[in-house]
Amino acid sequence: MIPVTTFKECQVALFGLGGSGLATAKALVAGGARVTAWDDNPDSVAKAKAAGIPTADLKTVDWSAQAAFILSPGVPLTHPKPHWTVELARAAGVEIIGDVELFVRERRVHAPDCPFIAITGTNGKSTTTALIAHILRSSGRDMQLGGNIGTAVLTLEPPKAERYFVVECSSYQIDLAPTLNPTAGILLNLTPDHLDRHGTMQHYAEIKERLVAGAKTAIIGVDDSHSALIADRVERAGVKVRRISNRSVVADGLYADASRIFEAQSGASSSLVDLDGIQTLKGSHNAQNAAAAIAACLAVGVSQEEIRVGLRSFPGLKHRMQPVGRRDQVVFVNDSKATNADAAAPALSSYERIYWIAGGLPKEGGIASLAPLFPRIVKAYLIGEAAPAFAATLGQASKYEISGSLEKAVAHAAADAAGDPAPSVVMLSPACASFDQFKNFEVRGDAFVDFVAALDGVTMLIGTGKGN
Repeated sequence: MIPVTTFKECQVALFGLGGSGLATAKALVAGGARVTAWDDNPDSVAKAKAAGIPTADLKTVDWSAQAAFILSPGVPLTHPKPHWTVELARAAGVEIIGDVELFVRERRVHAPDCPFIAITGTNGKSTTTALIAHILRSSGRDMQLGGNIGTAVLTLEPPKAERYFVVECSSYQIDLAPTLNPTAGILLNLTPDHLDRHGTMQHYAEIKERLVAGAKTAIIGVDDSHSALIADRVERAGVKVRRISNRSVVADGLYADASRIFEAQSGASSSLVDLDGIQTLKGSHNAQNAAAAIAACLAVGVSQEEIRVGLRSFPGLKHRMQPVGRRDQVVFVNDSKATNADAAAPALSSYERIYWIAGGLPKEGGIASLAPLFPRIVKAYLIGEAAPAFAATLGQASKYEISGSLEKAVAHAAADAAGDPAPSVVMLSPACASFDQFKNFEVRGDAFVDFVAALDGVTMLIGTGKGN
C-alpha cells in the first residue's frame, strides 16, 4: 500500500467504495487523513465500515472543512450530468481529485525522480502497459504495475528511488489527475469513446492530452488526426515529443514497416527490432503498441538489448490474442476480450488460416463490418444467441457450423484444423459479449483454455484457465 501522507491530519471526503475506492480510503487512513467516505450502495458502505473506514452520508458533512474530495473514476464528473457529490464539492470550492492524483502527489513528495510511465489511448493501452511492465521486469528492475489495468494504484509499493512505476490511465482517471507528470507519457491513439461521459470528442481528446502535456517525454501515436494535432501542440509547449506510427515514416520517433520497428532521429533511421515470429505481438496494431513500449523503455534508461530480450519473451495479455496452446502446426489463440466486431478485427487480420469460434450475446451491427476478413476464415464455429444471425451474415462467404457450446466448438475446430496441411489457428474471438453463457469474458476465456488443455497432444503455452 502507498499511505497517502499528503493529506495527513486533513479532513477529506470520498465517494465510491468499489475496489479502487476502498483501496483509496484505506491508503488515506493509513497516511493519517481524517476520512469521511460514502457510496450509494449500502453493501459497499458496510464493507468499508468493516475495514475501519469512517463513513457518513456526504449530504451531512461540512463541505467547507474538507481539504479535498476524492471521487472514484466510475462516478460522473461532468456528463451526462455531475454526480450530486460533485455539485456539493464545487459549491464549496473543494478540489475534486482521484487515486492517480494522490499517487502523483506522493511520488512528488517522497521520490520525485523515480521512473514513472503512464499510458493512455482508446485502444491498445492494456497490451502496451503489460509489455512495458514485462520488459522492465525481465531486465531485473524493481517494477510496480497498476492503474486501469486492474490493480488499484494505491495498493502498489510506495515510491522510492530506482523503483519503476507503470500505470495505465483511463480518461476518467486523467480527468481527476490535474498534476499528472510522468517521466514518459504515452498517448497511443484516439477514436470516439466514452462520449456519454465526456460529452464531445473534443473534450475527450482534451482530457487525454493532459497525460502527455505534463510528461517529461511525450510518446504519441500520430496515425489519427486528433493525436497528431496533440503532438504538435505539446511540442510547441516545450515538451520533448517522440512520434509513433505504423503507417508512415516519422522524423523523430519510432515507426513500423511490416514487422520491423525503426527508430528515427534527426531524419536518420536505424532498425531496432523485428517482431516476426513473436506470436504475442502479431498484427499492425501490436507493432504500434510495441513501438510505444520501446520508446518508453528507452526514455527511462532501458538498453536496446534488454528491450529485445523482453519483447521475445512477452507472454501476451491474458484473453487478448493470447497463444495458449500448440499441436503440430495448429496454434490455439484466446481472444475472449474481443466483445464486438471492432475488437475482433485485429486478431482476424493477424492470421491467414483461421478456424474461428465466434458468438455469444450479440452487439449492435453484428459481424457485418468483418466481411473483408471472411476469406481468412477456413470455417466458423458459432455459439450462443448470436449463432443464427452470424450464420446469416457469413452466408456463402465461409463454411460454418452452429456448434452451440464453446466446448463443442473447440473440439470440432481442433479436429478440423488437425487435418489442415497448412499452418493454422483455432481462435476464440467472439465479437460478442459473454453474458448468455458466461459471467464475463474472463470466465469465457478461461473455459476456452481448459477445453484446449483437455485435447490430446496439445502442448500448453500457459497454465490452465483455472490456475492461470
